Amino acid sequence: MPEVAWGGVVCVVDDDETIRDVLSAAFDADGFLPECFSDGELFLARDSQSPPACVLLDVLMPGMSGLDVLRELNARGSTSPVIMISGSADIPTAVDAIRHGALDFIEKPFDPLEVLQRVRNALAASGARADATVRSGRAGEIAGADALTPREREVLVLIAGGQSNKEAGRRLGISPRTIEVHRARIMEKLGAKNAADLVRIVMSATEGRAGPDQKTAG
Repeated sequence: MPEVAWGGVVCVVDDDETIRDVLSAAFDADGFLPECFSDGELFLARDSQSPPACVLLDVLMPGMSGLDVLRELNARGSTSPVIMISGSADIPTAVDAIRHGALDFIEKPFDPLEVLQRVRNALAASGARADATVRSGRAGEIAGADALTPREREVLVLIAGGQSNKEAGRRLGISPRTIEVHRARIMEKLGAKNAADLVRIVMSATEGRAGPDQKTAG
């Protein structure tokens, strides 16, 4: 994993004081600058010129839910990676969070060191995500790809290249389960019956782009 300069602000938004204290201590010990908020409204009112390096956002909170806060961050054009955390996680909730731009999804109870590592992975993989974003432009010519989100296109590039959920997750700094959620949505949108069918769809689009001259050249 490449060296990453730690020390950025990590915002922890959770109504559970124990969770805030535990994560704050973990991030502080690792050289981050934790900022804790007991609800979404307080976090959104945060007065700072610099965006946080990462945001840990609880799904279920009094007042605005984590998804409500995530939607507001999107409306503001925030580029800070958001990792959702939840004590009552289910697939529909995870899908909804990812669909609205969450980078990853962590279930409670969790090991604070695992959360710390997931944040490290997310920040260290920023270069890989940027590269995948550039290359994901090629996915635009696949039938149905206009329905994919930018992150789904990133994942498509990697899984179509033969990477497993674990490998793609490591590359993008997110969990294999999150990749699995993206993969299921990609297959549904592109009408792929299975992983092999998905690769076939991508390969067909690639061959079509090559054109007859390039196919016969050589």
